[in-house]
Amino acid sequence: MPRISIGDSSLHYERHGGGFPVLLATGLSGYASYWREQLPAFARSFDVIAYDHRGVGRSDPSPAAFTVERLAEDVIRLMDALQIEKAHVVGHSAGGAIAQVLAIEHAPRLASIVIAASWTKPDAYFRRLFALRKETLSRLGAASYVQTNSLLLYPSLYISRNNEMLRHVEAQTLANFPAPEAVMSRIDAILAFDRTADLGRIHTPTLVVAAQDDLVTPAYYAEELARRIPGAEAKFFPQGGHYFTQVMAREFNQAVLPFLTAHTPADVKTTP
Repeated sequence: MPRISIGDSSLHYERHGGGFPVLLATGLSGYASYWREQLPAFARSFDVIAYDHRGVGRSDPSPAAFTVERLAEDVIRLMDALQIEKAHVVGHSAGGAIAQVLAIEHAPRLASIVIAASWTKPDAYFRRLFALRKETLSRLGAASYVQTNSLLLYPSLYISRNNEMLRHVEAQTLANFPAPEAVMSRIDAILAFDRTADLGRIHTPTLVVAAQDDLVTPAYYAEELARRIPGAEAKFFPQGGHYFTQVMAREFNQAVLPFLTAHTPADVKTTP
């Protein structure tokens, strides 16, 4: 699979379809494979790029401390390396934080952003949850961390109906698990993230998407994002958990693709 240098690192990426570019930014896990339910549907209309974050998967290890701003700069460097002048960015969770930074600091490079299952800044709930996740990894190890994540990321009924599939996903995750120190550094990065004061500066067309039963980034974060970003549109699913992009993939895709098409430059319009 292709890798490309972005200066101080090389990133693994996947590219599918054709047309106007859509860059998919994954959350805390950082794997391009997170978007398996989006890639085929999006690629029918767009040039879709997904990538492993630095320090994750088939991208280069990263000894330096992570910040959301640094991960956002990686997106710009990836776009430069791929000679992409402008793109839609769809970000899930920490990827949604990356999208916020891009819209604040690199607006001319964006046609639109989609912020899914993300947050504004860490509050008491967010800090409690991620302190627990970090402690689970530190004290109990990667296997307990991954299994606990499944309980947090997916709705209970979905787990009940898809237990064997989730066991397979967990096994794959463990087989490719990054160094625990890198994961904990990524958790520290999202705990430090707060661009709330800058959200009013975002004028890039924005769609905020969330699930009402999300335990990781509860829907009230999305409500605040939609309220603070001028002109933002919002879509709420009644269920789907934090990984509603997978659990409710068809519904998510049907909500996002028309938004991307509506904000694609007129000379390269696509039809979902």
